[in-house]
Amino acid sequence: MKILCVLLPHFSLCCEILRRPSFAEQPVLVTYTTDSKKLVLDYSPELDGLQQDMPLQHALSRYNNVSLISADIPYYRSTFTKLLDALEGISPLIEGDESRNIFISLEGLQLIFPDYRTIMNAVLDIIPNIFKPQIGLACNKLLAYLAALSCPQGGYRILTDNTAAFLKDLPCDVLPISIKSRQRLRDFGLYTLSQLSALPPGPLLSQFGMEGKKLYNLARGRDDTPLIPRIMTRAINGNAALPSVTTSLEVILAELESLLAKVFINISRLGLGIYRVDIWTRSWSAAHWERTIRFKEPVIDIKSVTKRIKRLLEDYPQQGPVEHVGFRITRLGYPRGRQGNLLPKVRAQDQLMEDIRQLELRLGNPQVYKAQEMEPWSRIPERRYILVNTNR
Repeated sequence: MKILCVLLPHFSLCCEILRRPSFAEQPVLVTYTTDSKKLVLDYSPELDGLQQDMPLQHALSRYNNVSLISADIPYYRSTFTKLLDALEGISPLIEGDESRNIFISLEGLQLIFPDYRTIMNAVLDIIPNIFKPQIGLACNKLLAYLAALSCPQGGYRILTDNTAAFLKDLPCDVLPISIKSRQRLRDFGLYTLSQLSALPPGPLLSQFGMEGKKLYNLARGRDDTPLIPRIMTRAINGNAALPSVTTSLEVILAELESLLAKVFINISRLGLGIYRVDIWTRSWSAAHWERTIRFKEPVIDIKSVTKRIKRLLEDYPQQGPVEHVGFRITRLGYPRGRQGNLLPKVRAQDQLMEDIRQLELRLGNPQVYKAQEMEPWSRIPERRYILVNTNR
C-alpha cells in the first residue's frame, strides 16, 4: 500500500497570514499561554534558532524586533479541518494528527488517476499556496514522512526503491521516538540511521527495552503503524462574546450554560447525549484556555454537564479576564435505558422537568426560566441576576 504524507510547515503562522497578509513581510512570533507561561507556537522561517514550545523570553532575547500574535487555536483547528474535508475529494482514507501532518492512503486511486504525479499535483491544487506543503510518497507512514521532510517547500518526492541509500545519512532525530531515547542515542555516539542500522537487535533491546525493537525496524525503514482514517462526525460549535470582560466564574458558567441549553433542545429531539465537549475561553489579552470533558455514558441533561464545567473552571484557573467563551461538541451517542426513581416526590419532579423539556421541543426554544445570581455586588441592576433555562 502506498502512503502520501503532506507536511504543512509553520501552519499557524500561515493561517495568520491568510487573515492578515501584511504579516508575510515582517518577522512574527505566534505565542500561547499555558500554566501562566508564555511559549512560542510558531515563528517566521527566517528566525533561525527558534523552535516550537520554547519560552517566549528566550526567543525575544535572540530577536527583540518582532511582532507578537496571540494564537487563535479554534481558527487553526477550523482551517485544518477544512483542508482535510477538501482532500477527501481525492481519497476517503485520510488521517490528520495534532502536528498538522496529513497522511493519505492511495489504495484504489490508480483506477482514477493515471500515475502518482497526477495525484500529487491534485493535492497541491487543493492546498493554498501560502502553506507551501511538502509531499512525500512511500510504502509506509515513516518513509512517506521522511520523503516529505527531505523535499523543498511546495514540492514533492516519490520514494519507491533504494530506501537504504536514502536513509543512511539521515539523523536519528527524525525518528518518532521519545526525547529521552534520542538523548541516549547521542550519548552512545549514534547520530545517523546508518550507524543505528548497523547494530544487531540484541544491544538495542538490552539498552532500550521494547523501544529497542522499534528502533531496529525504524532505522531500516520498516514501519507497521496503520493509517487510521478520521471518523466523519458533525461537530457542534457555539461561542459568544461576554458583555464585558470578567473574572467571575459564575458569569462564564452562566454564558456557557445558556449556549449549551440550545444544543440540548436540538439533540434531545434525536434522543442523543454528549460523550465529549471541549470548553474554551479567550481572555482580553487573546490568551487561549481550553479543556476537554469526557463522559463514560452519553449525557442527556444539561445539569450534569454544567456541574463538570463548574468543577473544571474551579480546578483550572483562567489566564486573565475573559471576554469570549465557547464550546465544541465532537461526539454524540444514544444513552442506555434507565429505571425511574421509586420516590414519588422525586418522580413527580422528574416528570415536571420532562414536561418542560417536551414543551421546549415543541416550541423550539427555552420557555421556562429562573433568576440566578450572577454579580449581586454589581452597581448595574441588569448584571446582578440572569435568567437561565430551568430544564437542567
